[in-house]
Amino acid sequence: MRARTKEFLISRFREYYISNSLEVPPSLDSREWGFIFFDEEKGMHRHKSYLRRNELLDYVRSIVPAHIYHSAAYYQKPSAPTMKEKIWKGADLIFDLDADHIRKAPNSYGEMLALVKKETFRLLTFLTDDFGFDERSMNVVFSGGRGYHIHVRHPIVLSLKNDERREIVDYLTGRGLDIKSFIFEVPVTGDYGSKKRARSYRVLAQGSAGWGGRINRSLVSFITNLRDLDEEEAIRGLCKIKGIKKNWATNFYEIIISKNIIEEIRQGRLDLFKGSPNIWGNLLKDYLEGEGVGGLAVGLDEEWGETDEPVTTDTKRLIRCPGSLHGGSGFRVTPLSIQNLEDFDPLWDAVVFGEDPVPVEVITPFNIEIRGQSNRLDISHTELPLHTAVFLMARGAAELGKV
Repeated sequence: MRARTKEFLISRFREYYISNSLEVPPSLDSREWGFIFFDEEKGMHRHKSYLRRNELLDYVRSIVPAHIYHSAAYYQKPSAPTMKEKIWKGADLIFDLDADHIRKAPNSYGEMLALVKKETFRLLTFLTDDFGFDERSMNVVFSGGRGYHIHVRHPIVLSLKNDERREIVDYLTGRGLDIKSFIFEVPVTGDYGSKKRARSYRVLAQGSAGWGGRINRSLVSFITNLRDLDEEEAIRGLCKIKGIKKNWATNFYEIIISKNIIEEIRQGRLDLFKGSPNIWGNLLKDYLEGEGVGGLAVGLDEEWGETDEPVTTDTKRLIRCPGSLHGGSGFRVTPLSIQNLEDFDPLWDAVVFGEDPVPVEVITPFNIEIRGQSNRLDISHTELPLHTAVFLMARGAAELGKV
């Protein structure tokens, strides 16, 4: 980044911070703070602490960082130079959902953000339905980049250690799920007492708590979608699933078309035809990856890709401060309520800079979509709205042009 470009960004960020505040977390005096400046070679400056909001704001307005972070943890001495000297007292439970970690994420920035929002809602459902957290104990924040953060500040989570937090991530992502524990044989009562009929299989019924009910919903959804396809397409799709033979696929499709098996599945009954347990097992293994929380960590059989789980499991992690600007986009790290998350559009609502034209030198071809405007920019000298110019400069795709 050229010096003129850096000075331009610092000036725009300073204007923002003079006119806007930060949403400081609870127990400000117990938090560690860290900053990354536009001189990236300097790395992160951390081990800072502040007693009052105005003290923090004065510092930010004077030094104008590119990125602002605070600790998830609470410390007795947050400004101490070593982690041991800080004396850890507890930490919020933080989830960082990033589109970069979602399997088969779209290339379009807007579509990517829409997908990660969907995953954020999925995670919120897990946290409310499976863990019992209420909305008052959770805060949602758009990261300013490619995802969302969820801060859980319920007293019960504050003392959790790294391993305990990792168990939560494992549960959310479905890591280590054993299909055999969800598709199981049951005793069948006959005229002459109880006996076990060979290959009599069940799954937990719809409405069951936790992963049992979630698996049932997955099967119902899969069958519903399959019935909407024509026969050739449906059988071809089934055969793509590892372990499913064509004769099984054909038989399976004929059964689900000729019979109303949705209610059978909802009741937990999977004995639909000879060999059906073999198909169910393979279907579940393939289809369940759509039920865990993508963008957070790996899923069933570790097929989802890279993981962001250190953010959740690391009790000494720093996280972006709500209300700050993201130095890689110029977007606002936006605090949200769960109620207004649905209508939130980051490409409108997190954009803080205006439409004033700015001369830029585009140095890398770039597709950009901000405030309803989509542009494919080739290497050139041009004028762009301030918000787009800041975004491209922050991303390293453009330099400030000559006036």
